[in-house]
Amino acid sequence: MKKIFFLLIITFQSINSQNIVKYDVENFWEAYDRIVTSNDSLDQLRIIQRDYIENGSPGLQAMIDARRYTPEQYLFAIQNYPKFWSSIRRQTQQINSYSDEIEIGINRLKNLYPSLRPAKVYFTIGVFRSNGTTVGNKVLIGSEMSLSDSTVVVEEFPETLDYFKDYIATNPNKNLSFLNIHEYIHTQQKTTIGKNLLSQTVIEGVAEFIASLALNIKSPNPQITFGEKNMKQVRKAFSKEMFSPHFNNWLWNDAENTFKMRDLSYYVGYAIAEAFYTSSDDKKEAIKEMIQLDYNDQNKLERFVNESGYFPKLISAYRVAYESNKPKIKSIDQFENGNQNVDSEIEVITVNFSSKMDNRFRGFDYGPLGEQNVLRVHEFLGFSEDQKSLSFRVSLKPNKRYQLTLTNSFRDENGIPITPYLIDIKTN
Repeated sequence: MKKIFFLLIITFQSINSQNIVKYDVENFWEAYDRIVTSNDSLDQLRIIQRDYIENGSPGLQAMIDARRYTPEQYLFAIQNYPKFWSSIRRQTQQINSYSDEIEIGINRLKNLYPSLRPAKVYFTIGVFRSNGTTVGNKVLIGSEMSLSDSTVVVEEFPETLDYFKDYIATNPNKNLSFLNIHEYIHTQQKTTIGKNLLSQTVIEGVAEFIASLALNIKSPNPQITFGEKNMKQVRKAFSKEMFSPHFNNWLWNDAENTFKMRDLSYYVGYAIAEAFYTSSDDKKEAIKEMIQLDYNDQNKLERFVNESGYFPKLISAYRVAYESNKPKIKSIDQFENGNQNVDSEIEVITVNFSSKMDNRFRGFDYGPLGEQNVLRVHEFLGFSEDQKSLSFRVSLKPNKRYQLTLTNSFRDENGIPITPYLIDIKTN
């Protein structure tokens, strides 16, 4: 009987161990050691390509595709941040110590959600653009980020990696199991890409909240505690932008914002999911509904958010306010839009907005007539001092129809974008 019991344990462990793939990390360090002993840059590129990238797991290939990593980026990081790599190496070689904890979390998640589909967890090493993400049924962990802690040396990093410095200060390796379960939940959802800020917020919030249920701990991410302490202010600010296609004020950002706290959408989504769960009589059914929700079906999403009771008004009321508050294009200085007799000698066009715009963002595109009739922006001259107008240089030919779309990349200082605006004219 003891032999049978022992065999069952071994079988269980071997099945579970197949859920976690770690050999990409081993391959990286083998390639790293060869690279630092070579003085030939072409040889170094061949090593990272052959010994790491081409020798990688399906998870590594998915991570490279998702974050657009290149051999040159890997080589640059290896050459320029040697102290970092030396300090992170030991942590990345301790993945085995986390495996059991991750497996326990997955089993607890299955108890909450019996329909849980299998997924594999891949530990990879990237170039500082993802601590964790998912592609299909793959959980992709960026070990150079997620296994770091405050002892890792970051003095070599430029300002562009300040976000990583802030992240390291939170000792992310202490929350590795939570990150894995959060990402594992994403593999069960209908989509991980939302059409607007509200849908993306709920996608992330559902994963965050259910991970905390599965592990029976509070989310370790500081956004949750901050949001709970500042709920009314955060909710009010979020409600103004919830239908925006842009996430930069709320997701995957830094702390350079009104609240001095990054990724506050995680809190808003977490609070919505928590409120829905708390108000539900059948808790397992509530979990199932949250995971299986079609987040990009606007009617279903709004019904879910309304039922949570997190916002004091119905979502439809916020939509009306959002549309009415959108910045508008008031006029064009040189002609009235639609004019069929525009002076072909015009060299500069100035567009005037109804609101103060965020001068960090702009976007131009073809009109319906395509490239042949595009009004080309030869030089972007910038926004006015009050940020309510912009100018750009053009070159017009006589007797030609021109089109140019100002896209919703243009947004006001509150992050609310314009409705795409078509300039459609003909020269004399």
